Amino acid sequence: MPNPTAAMLVIGDEILSGRTRDANMHFLAQELTKQGIDLKEVRIVSDDAAAIERSVKSLSEDYEHVFTSGGIGPTHDDITADCIARAFGKTIDIRADARALLEAHYEKSGLELNAARLRMARIPESATLIENPVSTAPGFTLENVHVMAGVPSVFQAMVASVLPTLTGGAPLLSQTLRVDRGEGDIAATLSSLAKDFGDLSIGCYPFQINGVFGANVVIRGTEGGRIDAAVTRLARDLEQ
Repeated sequence: MPNPTAAMLVIGDEILSGRTRDANMHFLAQELTKQGIDLKEVRIVSDDAAAIERSVKSLSEDYEHVFTSGGIGPTHDDITADCIARAFGKTIDIRADARALLEAHYEKSGLELNAARLRMARIPESATLIENPVSTAPGFTLENVHVMAGVPSVFQAMVASVLPTLTGGAPLLSQTLRVDRGEGDIAATLSSLAKDFGDLSIGCYPFQINGVFGANVVIRGTEGGRIDAAVTRLARDLEQ
């Protein structure tokens, strides 16, 4: 049985402008690989309501899980929660359970739960809260979309809260073989290998070090024995 599939939607003008470098995709990809959920697509959109709604709806139809990051904070440009609600035809308002979490947090910290901070308690109807042990303000899951903060430490904590609730498949395994020859010299060998090991993913990643060309060949799959066989075959073929 194939592994469940997933997509990620990264939301924020700061990512597209280059002001902020996204670290969440890298983290999510690693965690999903461990869980046996295949990340198939990553899409980045600006803080544009129509683009967010269109993208989340499309991705939710194509994949079993969608993870979003960004745009659920207290400021005017944090529009993700509203967009997700509209995409699924749900109402959104301050939820009592989310408000209670924020009230307890800000009372303990001695800060005021003002109108801006209370925006983080706006959750679509029927959504399930995602725990946030870092800063309390929750994310949420609506249908197959998991909506999370963009701050890496909070995003990572939310991913840790969600993943145990998801059914995964076989973790993706990999081996890497360094080849000190150019891509053009090994292309035919790799094509033959890919044909005979169609159940594996075979990637070739070239490098140049001190004027010497080479490539790292990465072989991925869910069965360790098949990967071992492919690496052994590749090494043998390259020696001939």
